[in-house]
Amino acid sequence: MGRNSVTPEAAAPLSFRDRAVLRAVAAGRCRLASRYLLVDGIHCTDQFLGRRLVQAGLITSADSEPVRLTPSGQQLLQAA
Repeated sequence: MGRNSVTPEAAAPLSFRDRAVLRAVAAGRCRLASRYLLVDGIHCTDQFLGRRLVQAGLITSADSEPVRLTPSGQQLLQAA
């Protein structure tokens, strides 16, 4: 898997912001509220970022529970 790949099937590379959010998720600093990602209790300015990372299979969470990295997200973060 390439350094900036989300998954082998995905064409969109992972941005600096995506990697920063994955690090924040790994640190336990993120939650999903409705469809929006909260980092340290503040709405992420990229309203589609949380949904994009969930759809890519990198993070997972139920509403108001801490967001967790999936095994794919952990692997990608370690490679970055």
